[in-house]
Amino acid sequence: MLIDTRSVEQGVAVSTTVCIIGAGVAGITLAMELDRAGIECCLLESGGYKADDETRDLYRGENVGIPYTFADGCRSRYLGGSSNCWGGWCRPLDPWDFDKKDWVAHSGWPFGLEELAPYYLRTHALLKLGPHNFDPAWWEQQINRHDVRRYPLSSGNVRDTVSQFSPPVRFGKVYREVLRRSERVRVFLYANVVNIDTDAQATEVTGVEVATLTGKRFRVNAKVFVLATGGIENARLLLASNKVQAAGLGNGNDLVGRFFMDHPRLMTGTVKFSKEWARNKLYDIKYHYQNPVVAAHGTHISSQFALTHDVIKREKLLNSRVWFFSRFFGEGSAGSEALIRCREALHRKEQPGRRARDDYLTMAAHPVDTVGFGLTRLLQLRALISDVKLQAIVEAEPNRDSRVTLSDRKDSLGLPRVKVDWRLTELVQRTFDRTFQLLADELKMMGVGEVELDEPLMGRAWPAKLEGTWHHMGTTRMHDSPREGVVDRDCKMHGVSNLYVAGSSVFPTVGANFPTITISALALRLGEHLVQRLGKPDTATIVPIGDAASMRFGGVASAELGKLPIAAQSLVRAGGNEAM
Repeated sequence: MLIDTRSVEQGVAVSTTVCIIGAGVAGITLAMELDRAGIECCLLESGGYKADDETRDLYRGENVGIPYTFADGCRSRYLGGSSNCWGGWCRPLDPWDFDKKDWVAHSGWPFGLEELAPYYLRTHALLKLGPHNFDPAWWEQQINRHDVRRYPLSSGNVRDTVSQFSPPVRFGKVYREVLRRSERVRVFLYANVVNIDTDAQATEVTGVEVATLTGKRFRVNAKVFVLATGGIENARLLLASNKVQAAGLGNGNDLVGRFFMDHPRLMTGTVKFSKEWARNKLYDIKYHYQNPVVAAHGTHISSQFALTHDVIKREKLLNSRVWFFSRFFGEGSAGSEALIRCREALHRKEQPGRRARDDYLTMAAHPVDTVGFGLTRLLQLRALISDVKLQAIVEAEPNRDSRVTLSDRKDSLGLPRVKVDWRLTELVQRTFDRTFQLLADELKMMGVGEVELDEPLMGRAWPAKLEGTWHHMGTTRMHDSPREGVVDRDCKMHGVSNLYVAGSSVFPTVGANFPTITISALALRLGEHLVQRLGKPDTATIVPIGDAASMRFGGVASAELGKLPIAAQSLVRAGGNEAM
């Protein structure tokens, strides 16, 4: 059932079995799991079916660390969450990403890859991926093209890896009908949680306070609550829920908001290929990203280079992924940037502030750059490539001082805005330098090409070209000890009996793979845990505050309908559909 919260009666109290805060990848996945098990839940989503600037503004805050964009364009505050601006990259974490490493402080998960393996398997249907197979040799054979070949890596320092692409799945669109038809899941749109209430000892959540931007307020009571609003907002809401614990809910050990991580991304050098390898498309992001040429069985793939586990251990590095980045004719011009925005619009990627008319006028004003870039991209003309670089993303090292805190400024709902202080360590710099150098050596040794690298990063300030990948992770990290983590291995908050956290904020370490598939696997795992915990489902109710009567919200008998508030009556009659 889909409900426009702006039409709900002021001051009602909704009761359910599980209340999920946030309808992104984690929240929607969890809600569908509970629905299949027959468990009632409410799913609270801040936005509606598409982006609007008033809701988007609730994400905005201050950056006080490395120059970093963390709001507009890299998160989406409406049904489906950040799946609305997701590129679709999928690959499970490597087995050693879960290990504790003596050269990486605060590293290690409470469990290994074998714990998540069955849930990774299930994500393929959820994310519409291909076979559960990430073997580069198998995919090369299936694609069977002369310009899609693995490189001859033989030193033992560098290895091939493969990622699959989700279409990408926009959860708010792909699974909207499932949510609309559900009799056990009520999705409240335009519903912003502004406080998590607890008992006097902050050991149990008693309810959440919900507000709309139109001034409506109501409350949700539940047996279990799950916070699934993303790596920044999870921390923000916990820190702001400070009526009982002054430092914020679950923050007795000053861990909430700390260990904020993103995958840093950087380009370097120039690659000069030998003739034999100049047209290979398998490792170049310009040719493998969602490209039907690099696809088999209806699934697009890409290959990336990575250091072997032995090298990572021997040199005490972090994990990483590297690919080639061809630069096309006209790239970086106003015309090419407008063309890219138009292409992203076809993929329904959220682009705050974009106006199609302005892009069309820009392309018309720069016809040579626009057409040249477009033809190079469309026809894959190597003759129009200006140069080829190496691009890498590197695992972030857990760092207590990289963190999300609260600002003195407040949003339109009265919640403190965030301050994001993204910090990276010297080990990240060293990993970039050694990864690039080892790959350059490998390519030269095997006759693939010569790489002229830029100046090493170690000992220098981070360059302006450093980017994040908008993978917000680590702020409610998982650990068996409350002194080292905010949540336990089941993602339940330490010290709070009925509050769980879902999403990448629970990652203790992050590897160098893209997080959505792991977010999904953890949500499936959490769903199974909650089903085991809750047992036989209860019936959800909605009651006015102060009214002791308990009334069913779904399937209300006609004799009972008149007892509901007027707005609730209309919801029942309309089936809670999106027409509201």
